[in-house]
Amino acid sequence: MYLVESKGGAIACMLVSLLFLGTWPAILTLLERRGRLPQHTYLDYTITNFLAAIIIALTFGQIGGSSPDLPNFAAQLSQNNWPSAMFAMAGGIVLSLGNLSTQYAWAFVGLSVTEVVTSSITVVIGTTLNYFLDDRINRAEILFPGVACFLVAVCLGSAVHSSNAGDNKAKLESLPHDYKDGIEMTGDEAEQRRNPPDKAKFGTANFLIEIENRRSIKVFGRSTFTGLAITFFAGVCFSLFSPAFNLATNDQWRALDKGVPHLVVYTAFFYFSLSCFVLAVILNVTFLYRPVLGLPRSSLAAYLSDWDGRGWSFVAGLLCGFGNGLQFMGGQAAGYAAADAVQALPLVSTFWGVVLFGEYRKSSRRTYVLLGGMLFMFVAAVGVLMASSGHRK
Repeated sequence: MYLVESKGGAIACMLVSLLFLGTWPAILTLLERRGRLPQHTYLDYTITNFLAAIIIALTFGQIGGSSPDLPNFAAQLSQNNWPSAMFAMAGGIVLSLGNLSTQYAWAFVGLSVTEVVTSSITVVIGTTLNYFLDDRINRAEILFPGVACFLVAVCLGSAVHSSNAGDNKAKLESLPHDYKDGIEMTGDEAEQRRNPPDKAKFGTANFLIEIENRRSIKVFGRSTFTGLAITFFAGVCFSLFSPAFNLATNDQWRALDKGVPHLVVYTAFFYFSLSCFVLAVILNVTFLYRPVLGLPRSSLAAYLSDWDGRGWSFVAGLLCGFGNGLQFMGGQAAGYAAADAVQALPLVSTFWGVVLFGEYRKSSRRTYVLLGGMLFMFVAAVGVLMASSGHRK
């Protein structure tokens, strides 16, 4: 079994995890904006997300020999470690609920702001819990200033959202009155709006309307409270999955019988991903027939025949699965509080939001200044949280 034993190796795991976990939301957002039903996308994503956990368990979890104190993945499956396995599966359940919620929040609130808010809640609650669960192996004088940097970035992120929303409102008000708020006009003019001869430029009012007409989740005229409520719920879920995984691998509450070894990170990740997979399948199959937020009804047959964007959904699942696995591998070595530095993933998501979706294009100078400040604080937060890494004895 392969274990990350050095601080440098742990930081490398966190950096790669940060890239992966910041990229897969952009892929799912892209598919939703192209009109693919989120139920279809998430079912595809779920399959490869679980596949990534199996690959990690059968490779890193089986490399080298096995000992009574550090059994490999296969050896642990038959041991009486169900208390720890239940903690791991509880973590998978809350992560599944969080991920499922964010795919709807991205449409209402936007990719960048959703990731900022959920990550901030995760850092404030999850990192604090992990610090005490890890027996304070991270240096508090460095760790908590990092948390403070994250909170400053969150405040700036909220200001960015507010400023950008005002910019977009001004752009939409420049449209003819009967086309505002996503209400389509009739006649030749409406047809040209829906199918313009040339693709609308990023940041224009026509671009915003074009997205609304094409996307699967319609947001014009919806209350912003809906999106924020979903976002905060997702953030609370995200804040709990890492502490649950921490309890699964380190047994701080002494739930295992005497002589039973702790779950190794790969076995815990397998149970974690298994529960995440089962719940996601149950919920999304239900949503096929009983959709939420005004989405059209679908079916298993329609899902199986929908290959438009399936490959990208599979890629997103692999990125998320390997990203979570690397986060836990780094956390086992350096402390899960420090591994929560990957919650600076909005830095990556904002980059993709600007490049892929044209977020903040043609915005005001105030929006650009706030955006630059937010990204700067995220960079500081990543560096400070990683600098707080300790070493588990």
